[in-house]
Amino acid sequence: MVRMSAGERRESVIRAAIEEFARRGYAGTSTEAIARRVGVSQPYLFRLFPGKRAIFLAAVERCQEEVLRAIEEAAEGVPPEGRKQAMGEAYEQLIVRNRNILLMLIQMSVAVAAAEADGDLEFGRPIRAGWERLYDQVHLALGGDPAVSARFMAHGMLINAQMALGFPAEHRVWAGLPTCF
Repeated sequence: MVRMSAGERRESVIRAAIEEFARRGYAGTSTEAIARRVGVSQPYLFRLFPGKRAIFLAAVERCQEEVLRAIEEAAEGVPPEGRKQAMGEAYEQLIVRNRNILLMLIQMSVAVAAAEADGDLEFGRPIRAGWERLYDQVHLALGGDPAVSARFMAHGMLINAQMALGFPAEHRVWAGLPTCF
């Protein structure tokens, strides 16, 4: 058996957490399931993370970072008039290639809504901060027009819903349209 450092084990916990939370949501995922997937005990899991919330937030942050990275890389070196299309295509490729990112984007919204309905207004703060970073990057890359940035983000959310609902490609809102992004 290969020994891992705490950092490597932490990374494996984040990957396992993304798998579990993407499929079962925050409420439906136990730390026991995450620990089992990683092959560690729950006490060891809690030496790496203080609790389930911290694990979930680390998983959310990782997914948000991947979306941000895909958007940034797509816009890099592309003339302003081509960025919207490049960024949209990069995002779509990302969520097709890694369905867990798509599912986590949906699960994070559900988790925040449920927590806030129960009076926990702090749960969503770091998640919203991640979305704000993403919006700021989109806004900057698309030239600072709030309407263009809002349409881009809204279109991405619509794509999330259609992908999650299993719309076949030919029936998705962007099928056959000229440039959707």
